[in-house]
Amino acid sequence: MSDVPESSNREEVEDNTPEPEEQSDDSSDDGEASGDTEMDFLRNLFSKTLGISGEKVLDELTLEGVASYIQSGKCKNIICMVGAGISTSAGIPDFRSPDTGLYANLQKYSLPYPEAIFQIDYFKKHPEPFFALARELYPGQFKPTVCHYFIKLLKDKGLLKRCYSQNIDTLERVAGLEGEDLIEAHGTFYTSHCVSFMCRKEYDLDWMKEKIFSDDIPKCDKCSNLVKPDIVFFGENLPKRFFTSMTVDFPRCDLLIIMGTSLQVQPFAALVGRVSNSCPRLLINLEKAGGADPLLGMIGIGGGMDFDSAKAYRDVAHISTCDDGCLALAELLGWKVELEEMVKREHEKINSKAEEKQTNQSSGAAGKAESGKAESGKAESGKAESGKAESGKAESGKAESGKAESGKAESGKAESGKAESGKAESEKAESEKAESGKAEVE
Repeated sequence: MSDVPESSNREEVEDNTPEPEEQSDDSSDDGEASGDTEMDFLRNLFSKTLGISGEKVLDELTLEGVASYIQSGKCKNIICMVGAGISTSAGIPDFRSPDTGLYANLQKYSLPYPEAIFQIDYFKKHPEPFFALARELYPGQFKPTVCHYFIKLLKDKGLLKRCYSQNIDTLERVAGLEGEDLIEAHGTFYTSHCVSFMCRKEYDLDWMKEKIFSDDIPKCDKCSNLVKPDIVFFGENLPKRFFTSMTVDFPRCDLLIIMGTSLQVQPFAALVGRVSNSCPRLLINLEKAGGADPLLGMIGIGGGMDFDSAKAYRDVAHISTCDDGCLALAELLGWKVELEEMVKREHEKINSKAEEKQTNQSSGAAGKAESGKAESGKAESGKAESGKAESGKAESGKAESGKAESGKAESGKAESGKAESGKAESEKAESEKAESGKAEVE
């Protein structure tokens, strides 16, 4: 998920993104930097109004001319401006492509209009669509592209001043850029906060991931309000660091590389006009973007790019995918093999970690199943023992009952024998008495 749309309200307000740690070497005197920026703005305004061009520093307005300028040693502070186009080859859709873009595939969420999924007021009432979408596109499921690693290569070679990104997929961080290298203009999934202004408790990426993939709507542990990733929705302001850093970075930029963005949304698009008039600007994109608007150009806003007119002197458009453009530039610089090896090596690391995690999860699941099976077997064994005991008890009871019946029968037999004996004795006595009587008569 990349290139979140921007809000119409662009006041500079406090947000949760930390200030750049390296400000000491970028702006030892913020007032002086601010003054220089205002002077640059006025120079650009008068230059555009009077048709005065800056110094031409490129030998030719081609990718070869840009490569030659980088190799000259004069180019030491490159700024990259990137949008959703640098992540599409990773499998993450952009927003505005007619058939494959995100806005064209949101019907299943039953939204009143596509942009509602990133509308803060709608989110507070109906957070379910956003979190369902986040589950599909959550960071950690995709690998950085060739373009991401090209930016990392610029950093490794000491040429990257900063990367200004419209994306929220965190792939710049996965590729190896640190927080100080990045301005995440539309925020990030890296941190989240409670939406309540009275609370604003912070949560990390793992906490949010657990909530999203357990189908729970993330709620604050402290106050039970919604918790939202720190990405910029419609109706919200850009991070304060976006505004403070651009006043320092762009006046010092000596090459601006713009990749994978339509340059249609403000204030991000206006950044191209904040470099000096002599700073070359390279666009790598599927189509030309950021062309000059006569009206905006008159008031110094937008700094429209001029690729084709007779007055063009610093803007270069390389029409291709971002990955192909970066590979072409890397080849001209003699970095292609190094870039390809970096991509292969880093992707192998990511795959290895994913396999290790899968193995651990499988082992844990198997252990849990075995434990459950053992408990079940123990229960069955106990049940069998209990049944055996009950059976033994029944057999014992039956034996005792049989013994009692036998005893009763024997007792009855004895009583019967005794009775028979008594009868015999009585009859014998009667017979003897009769005999005695007979004898007396005789």
